[in-house]
Amino acid sequence: MSKAKYYFDSESLSYRKVESSNVRRVRNFLAFLVASFFFGGLILLFLINSPIINTPTELAQARELENYKLQFELLDKKMDQIESVLTNLQDRDNNIYRIIFETNPIPDDVRKAGFGGINRYQNLEGYNNSNLVIETTRRLDILSKQLVVQSKSLDEIHRLAKDKEALLEAIPSIQPIKNEDVIRMASGFGYRTDPFTKKRKKHKGMDFSAKRNTPVYAPSDGVVTRADSRSSGYGKHIRISHGFGYTTLYAHLNKYNVRRGQKVKRGEIIGYVGSTGRSKAPHLHYEVFKDKVQVNPIHFYNGNLTAAEYDELLALSSIENQSLD
Repeated sequence: MSKAKYYFDSESLSYRKVESSNVRRVRNFLAFLVASFFFGGLILLFLINSPIINTPTELAQARELENYKLQFELLDKKMDQIESVLTNLQDRDNNIYRIIFETNPIPDDVRKAGFGGINRYQNLEGYNNSNLVIETTRRLDILSKQLVVQSKSLDEIHRLAKDKEALLEAIPSIQPIKNEDVIRMASGFGYRTDPFTKKRKKHKGMDFSAKRNTPVYAPSDGVVTRADSRSSGYGKHIRISHGFGYTTLYAHLNKYNVRRGQKVKRGEIIGYVGSTGRSKAPHLHYEVFKDKVQVNPIHFYNGNLTAAEYDELLALSSIENQSLD
């Protein structure tokens, strides 16, 4: 039972008992409930917005954010590894591959160029971890661009390698007569005494003295463009186009082993030594053209001569003597 309450009556100068009506009791109770709900709501809002207490959803989101941060860190480490491998490949590409195939290296400002102009990452701004996301995205973009540049470079190297292989097959790199079949090096490239006029004259090839019908070999792959005797002074002769500006000529032959338009391989017999045309004795007159200009054939015997044999041939070809044609 609740205690009775009294109040002081100033008129009667005495204490009177407080008489509470039911209406007052209900009103007081309702006021208490309203105040309780109001202050309880304020406390709840404070707790919800306080960093001290998190809701289950916020806890799940926080764990997800931590997981994303961990994934970005792992991605950064993988990008570090990719950048290291790519840098090594770029270094080999510039300093080995492109040097071997005689092409200019790719400058660093082309390989590692950034992205200028407008802010391409504006849509990633405004978030708690925007800096992390933007930096990772930027590194991925740069890596992608560098990979595209490197891929194109390797495609170019592959094409150059195929061209280099074709070039090596085209260069006339062996002696047209086997060294054991050569009687002597009759005359080299340069000024020699003409056997008919006895005047000093430019000799535009090399003369290999050999027995009649000694086999003559193609020094590299090519296509026979001529096999006739319609060129003044050469007698029966053959011309082979090897590509890349290289052409070879074989004069004073006794007979042919090929015909015009035929494809030949390095080391294939194309004809036989003779003394047709303007010739003093059986021999092969051999010429090499590069871009339609006659060059010294001595520089192309790297395929079937030893260093000693080449030095000896070089010495003999340098002697100014009388040619055989």
